[in-house]
Amino acid sequence: MSNGTPASPALPAKPANRSKDAAVSSVVEASSLVQGPNNIIAPTEMLGSQAIVRSLEELGVKDVFGLPGGAIMPTYDSLMDSTKINHILVRHEQGSGHAAQGYAMVTGEVGVCIATSGPGATNLVTAIADAHMDSVPMVAITGQVHSAFIGSDAFQEADIMGITMPITKHSFLVTKAEEIPQVLASAFHIASTGRPGPVLVDITKDAQQGKGMFSWPPKIDLPGYKIVVRGHNKQVREAAKLIAASSRPVFYVGGGVIKAHAANELKEFAELLGAPVVTTLQARGAFPDSHELHVGMPGMHGSVSAVTALQQSDLLITLGARFDDRVTGVLPTFAPHAKVIHADIDPAEISKNRTADIPIVGSVKEIIPELTEACRSLFAEQGAPDLSSWWTTIGRLRETYPIGFTETQDGLSAPQHVIQRIGELTGPEAVYVAGVGQHQMWAAQFIKYERPHSWLNSGGLGTMGYSVPAAMGAKVGNPDRVVWAIDGDGCFQMTNQELATCVINNIPIKVAIINNSSLGMVRQWQTLFYDSRYSNTDLNTGHGTARVPDFVKLADAYGCVGLRCERDEDIDATIQQALAINDRPVVIDFVVSRDSMVWPMVPTGVSNDLIQIARGMTPEWEEED
Repeated sequence: MSNGTPASPALPAKPANRSKDAAVSSVVEASSLVQGPNNIIAPTEMLGSQAIVRSLEELGVKDVFGLPGGAIMPTYDSLMDSTKINHILVRHEQGSGHAAQGYAMVTGEVGVCIATSGPGATNLVTAIADAHMDSVPMVAITGQVHSAFIGSDAFQEADIMGITMPITKHSFLVTKAEEIPQVLASAFHIASTGRPGPVLVDITKDAQQGKGMFSWPPKIDLPGYKIVVRGHNKQVREAAKLIAASSRPVFYVGGGVIKAHAANELKEFAELLGAPVVTTLQARGAFPDSHELHVGMPGMHGSVSAVTALQQSDLLITLGARFDDRVTGVLPTFAPHAKVIHADIDPAEISKNRTADIPIVGSVKEIIPELTEACRSLFAEQGAPDLSSWWTTIGRLRETYPIGFTETQDGLSAPQHVIQRIGELTGPEAVYVAGVGQHQMWAAQFIKYERPHSWLNSGGLGTMGYSVPAAMGAKVGNPDRVVWAIDGDGCFQMTNQELATCVINNIPIKVAIINNSSLGMVRQWQTLFYDSRYSNTDLNTGHGTARVPDFVKLADAYGCVGLRCERDEDIDATIQQALAINDRPVVIDFVVSRDSMVWPMVPTGVSNDLIQIARGMTPEWEEED
């Protein structure tokens, strides 16, 4: 939806003298939809570019990631005068988008990235799509050619609003300076409320160069955009009745619990009922791994206990999850005997893939306490459900089929062991950011997550190259935490140029390259399903290869500390050496076996009941299982 049509042809406005900061007279009531302190600023004339910067300041933005170019240059000129916004110059626009994601994921605030028109804007598309799939609050500000030239195939013109409409919550085109405050305030409101997501604000060059009246706070008027927060009382009561009648319930917890900051509420509810809890790939850390009720991660590479608990349950208490295909397997065979309670902020997700018996639209931050109180009252009247038999089954599965790995046959380190030691030596207060592929799954399996916002990954889109820039953004957002980018040798080569950004801006992330000299997950599938025909998956970066590139030399060239670990006996010492260095980024080339695979695994196109614990091996189910 456009916030105005292109203006009539006109010459670009001449640069004007910068106005003095508009006076802040008072603060409006907290009920305003506008983010930030809501300072009242009297109408003041200023350039559109100044209005962009001032709007960001009033919205409470502290850090932005971007890269300038012709169509956004006026805004970058005004940005030089800001003493409140820290701008981090990236080396590729995709990096700015992923950095904004990482920042948003660990802080809960809206991440901001800036790019110019044409290729600058299109380089953001992958990060925008990634944020859309994983519900990350992000505002992408792009420059656009002069409004008189829109549609003329002008230099560096691209219809970025049209391109991004399917992958944003909303896209704006701004052609007048006076529209800027309202549009930016609306963009932040949309990005951060309801189901979070990315919003694009495309601003023409003449809107940046022209003058307009700036006042704050603007009025946000978004007809049709209404967020339901509290659950319907009748639905909550009916859900409590289902829970009380259940004998094999499971909490199916998705990333929405983390987005809603509802981990504490979940813990109280789970402990009241005493039912098994599974946390999806996007929900790792929403419930402590060490808790006795946690039975693992479900899905294609989930634990046997988690996958089977869902399959054999009679009730799924689904909180902020979306019945993704990687969790359900073949959908008609998923949890075939279970009734479904589905609570989600996004009504479009409820019954989209699996019909809900009790749908509850609203924020799980509000719904979980409502369910807790409804169940507590019901249990006081008729007693809590007896889950002892259910736990006997779950306990046997956990004991018989724990997540583990076998030693390698080629003498090289097992990647699972490397990642496990990173987690054990660093601890749960760190932030772990994975790329996509085998190392992503191993990082989800072998690191213990005890708190929300400690695990970041590209779960929905599966973006190679996510890890390094997202870790960079996470470190900017959480400067006092250790931040590990756990990456593959393939993923790392897509965005490693952001190491330069980290060095120049003193962002000391730690990068663990799990170097199996392959596109590992593709190679695993080629081994299992394509008769070991390894078509274009060898990267020549690891043991016994040409080592192109040499990751240690590459790290050194960027001004990082470069380390290589090729023996099991050196793993701990290498990790500890990296943990002791905090004045620059550290890159470790962990040379590991290319034959290691991710297990368990549910092959595509089959029921989750056919989960394999190793190649050709499925669990031996007992009669009552």
